[in-house]
Amino acid sequence: MNLEWALQWGWSVLNACLYLLLQPFYYISILIVALGYRRQMLLERKLFHTKLHNWAGETWRVVWSGLIAGLALSALGMFVSVHLTSASIVCLWVTTLLLMLVRVRYLCLAYSVGLLGVAQFALNVAEGWQPVGALGASVAAIRGLDIPALLVLVAVLHVAEALLVRWQGGKAATPLFVEGKRGRLVGGYRMEDLWPIPLLLLVPVQGGSTLPWTPLFGDGTEYMLAALPVLMGFSSVTLGQLPRQKAVLTSNRLLLYSVALLLLGLLAAWWSPLALVAALFSFLAHEALIWYGNMEESRLSPMFVHPEQGLRVLAVLPDSPATAMGILPGESIYRVNSVVVNSRSELHQALRINSAFCKLEVRNLQGESKFVQRGMYDGDHHQLGVVLAPDADANWAVSIHPASIYRIIAMRLGARRRKGGQASKTESPSLDTIEK
Repeated sequence: MNLEWALQWGWSVLNACLYLLLQPFYYISILIVALGYRRQMLLERKLFHTKLHNWAGETWRVVWSGLIAGLALSALGMFVSVHLTSASIVCLWVTTLLLMLVRVRYLCLAYSVGLLGVAQFALNVAEGWQPVGALGASVAAIRGLDIPALLVLVAVLHVAEALLVRWQGGKAATPLFVEGKRGRLVGGYRMEDLWPIPLLLLVPVQGGSTLPWTPLFGDGTEYMLAALPVLMGFSSVTLGQLPRQKAVLTSNRLLLYSVALLLLGLLAAWWSPLALVAALFSFLAHEALIWYGNMEESRLSPMFVHPEQGLRVLAVLPDSPATAMGILPGESIYRVNSVVVNSRSELHQALRINSAFCKLEVRNLQGESKFVQRGMYDGDHHQLGVVLAPDADANWAVSIHPASIYRIIAMRLGARRRKGGQASKTESPSLDTIEK
């Protein structure tokens, strides 16, 4: 009996995994992720003449972490079932892809499930309308969606996303030179991570291998495993906070949103009229989080600008002398070899005082001084491996605009050359940003 039980489970899992591998949606999501990181690396080379991240390594990082999240969520999903059909899965992904053509952040299931919930409510009001053909099949698929269960799934996915943001949210942050108020250049960070999540869900049997398992609240229906690949994303531009601080703040807000949506989804499963309220909350509250985050960011003073004395560090290159000396983003280099430095040229001159060794006085985020030193070797970065906040002579800048899938596929970097401290009009600004 135990062997038969194990064989049934094994065959069901294998069948669902094979179905996942045959679906194009999972590969599409990985391709979008890889293109996004490739574009990020090209932008880093354009702005700083070096790369801070490896696009293949970053892609692999989010793929394996998304796989871990998918396994954890799939294990949790063994206790509840979702009434999904193959047509429902296609309907969800087609809606998501269409929304993504408008703005990249709409790839989140909070938008597609929420809008499909509103569409289902409207179609149920017009229950006498029964179109035929492809339109009729689409209408039937929308009417058959289990919106409360899908909203619960969206809420659980956002819990996982909040944990991933807290864990990895600042790892792939890219430093930027951004035009602030009145054309002044300030430093900032673009933070973006997208996680492809392969989910295995319990669904009522549709001709596949049944499972010897009854989930919580089961009604005697036979179940099978079905694959549902989804793409979760976090992206933001911050000028007034460190990436890690921004990631933790975003994670906390996502957790609050997830709890509220989970409660509404469960209440909608108990009392169906609440399904419309829960569906509207799904995407409207999500947009409200973005609006509030942008408003909050606009009120913060820019963090990555040079102080009256010293040079603000925007970023530190990996495996550089600055990394070895423990210099952190946001700190200020005040003295180099006992000389106060206030410009890049002064920094270079001070480093040449002793080409074999350097001593630094660095002021941390609290304004306290720390003293670091290190020997200099052939091949070391000429500027210690620090990316400094921009000054008036910076050659490149970016502007912040909503994301589009076209710019990602076409590798439109959005960087524009500056002439004499002013941006050239020969290139259009298009730095993309989404925030969750």
